[in-house]
Amino acid sequence: MPQSDLPLDQLRTYRSTSEEPEDFDQFWAKTLTETRGHDLDVRFEPVPTALTTLDVFDVTFAGFGGHPVKGWLVLPASAREPLPVVVEYIGYGGGRGLPHTHLLWGSAGFAHFVMDTRGQGAGWNGGDTPDPVGSASSYPGFLTRGVEDPHDYYYRRLFADAVRAVEAARSHPLVDAARTAVVGASQGGGIALAVAGLVPDLTAVTSDVPFLCDFPRATTISARHPYREVGLYLKTYRGRTEQVWRTLSYFDAVHFAARGSAPALFSVALEDETCPPSTVFGAFNAYAHEDKAIEVYDFNDHEGGGAYQQAAQLAWLPGLLTG
Repeated sequence: MPQSDLPLDQLRTYRSTSEEPEDFDQFWAKTLTETRGHDLDVRFEPVPTALTTLDVFDVTFAGFGGHPVKGWLVLPASAREPLPVVVEYIGYGGGRGLPHTHLLWGSAGFAHFVMDTRGQGAGWNGGDTPDPVGSASSYPGFLTRGVEDPHDYYYRRLFADAVRAVEAARSHPLVDAARTAVVGASQGGGIALAVAGLVPDLTAVTSDVPFLCDFPRATTISARHPYREVGLYLKTYRGRTEQVWRTLSYFDAVHFAARGSAPALFSVALEDETCPPSTVFGAFNAYAHEDKAIEVYDFNDHEGGGAYQQAAQLAWLPGLLTG
């Protein structure tokens, strides 16, 4: 598809109109306090694989509500001293998959923690973490589960899981907790931005073509799922728009980005109709840390930079984690 959003010069100055709730910080402080009321209960179980240069651990830790969340920890087989850690979050509908699909960061010499996504995985890759919390009526997908109350909303559970994933990763003896990066693409990129706003001592953040940004604009200009799920929900439940907008405002990555305290590398694709570029720039332009950059892929859709963006990350991230 041709570029259909704002011109690049306007994108670079675009500001989201998403309104931050007055009790945003209190809401998240209470959520994390409640989550941390459960013991982290992290377990690392070695997994035999044919990966001769990497060691793999099947991880279980307690996320939101004390619910068990799965993950992988991948380490260079030669590791003897604590390493910087890259914590990765997965895109919409996907799960942690199989360990041999997560080779990049371990091969680059880092510890790599991959968080499974509760209730997701059937769309691609496969997941192993159920979501034991139900919700009222929702449009098929995850974006409208519990969307009429921020306390019940699906992404409250998922963002709390993501913070606990950092804590779980940091608990391993071969992880240097003082050198932690969070990374992700699409939904994973939005989760990484949420964690950037909730964990104050990260070393670096990468967020590629992020989802969950600038809900007021995204849900009205994108005709694609997942954002379209919100419009289709409101098409059935007429008159509930304001309540839905209020709930989504607690989960908008724009507001987490405004609290980002670590250097960040973003990417955006100017033909992206899943996560429109203005919504990505809404989060990037709000990002608080002055050390930030964004890679622009002019003629790409939601696949973004792909391997080119991985190369950009490999050039950028080691200087922060090992410098």
